[in-house]
Amino acid sequence: MTVVVKIGGARAVDPKGALADVASLVEAGEEVVLTHGGSTAVDETLEELGEEPTYVETPGGVVGRFTDERTMDVFKMVMPGKLNTDLVESLQNLGVNAVGLTGTDGKLLEGKRKSAVRVLEDGKKKIKRGDHSGKIESVNADLLETLLPTYVPVVSVPMLGAERDGGYTAVNADADRAAAAIAGAIDADLVLLTDVSGVYEDPDDESTRIESASTVEEFGVVKDAAEGFMTKKVMAAREALEGGATSVVVADANADEPISSALAGDGTTIEPGALEGDDENEEAEVAEQ
Repeated sequence: MTVVVKIGGARAVDPKGALADVASLVEAGEEVVLTHGGSTAVDETLEELGEEPTYVETPGGVVGRFTDERTMDVFKMVMPGKLNTDLVESLQNLGVNAVGLTGTDGKLLEGKRKSAVRVLEDGKKKIKRGDHSGKIESVNADLLETLLPTYVPVVSVPMLGAERDGGYTAVNADADRAAAAIAGAIDADLVLLTDVSGVYEDPDDESTRIESASTVEEFGVVKDAAEGFMTKKVMAAREALEGGATSVVVADANADEPISSALAGDGTTIEPGALEGDDENEEAEVAEQ
């Protein structure tokens, strides 16, 4: 079994349990790719530098980060720098031979750069220029499959954004969707670990967690229930399954053995059958960690 795990970047997420679980899975002979977000760390660093994070809303109602040139500089510093290095260090201390990568290494994550995004401001649709984000269109699966028998790849954005002149620029990408693209490319299970235990029908009531979705109708319930940050996780689940992932689970990063328990059904599990006959094609216009 190969599993792609994404550890969320929210302040309430403690990665220690997930990292210990990665060590247990590797010891049992499983292959693991670890990816991570970094929203809190990026926002805190921006604020320390005297700058305010910028969030925008798309015409479709998706809220995400607007990544300008200055924010991109902070991403390069925080994501592959401190956060990725800290995770690799922790895994090494657990006896796991991990290697840190960004989407720019070996063209691991590649796609077109967005120089502008459509946003909704004061009820009006506008074009906001100067964006440094992109949509992942290809994954270097050969690189991951070469590493996996020996190493645990720890992957973070930025991705490699193709410019119109044929060059490349490191740009931001949504971490959930990056994990989804990777899981699809290597036919893996995807576990999205966050600060809640799954998708809730009532966002304020954990007892309303949706256990699974294996039909179009059940997936419709999941989509209708998803609000705020969960919207992108459900979008990522769709993209992962469309790309070839074998299952997607949204689960609690702070649970005991969070990855193993998620794969055993402790979370909201979405299976490939949930997309059969569902031709909806959603697109997030901005990237957010």
